[in-house]
Amino acid sequence: MTIKQKIEMAATYAGISKAELARRAGWTPQNFNQRLDVGKFTVEELERIGAALGAEYSYQFTFEDGTKI
Repeated sequence: MTIKQKIEMAATYAGISKAELARRAGWTPQNFNQRLDVGKFTVEELERIGAALGAEYSYQFTFEDGTKI
């Protein structure tokens, strides 16, 4: 699953449009859609999107012993 698909699914789950998500995250809808089409976001930007969705974005490696990096 691509990051674009994940963000779109999360927005649908949260009940907000992509345009509203863009505004909440500090982008114009046009700029956000361009970024979404490319699918390149920094971890900080994904965390900001998560906060705008009322969710937490977690980007980590999880090892068998439970260690998270």
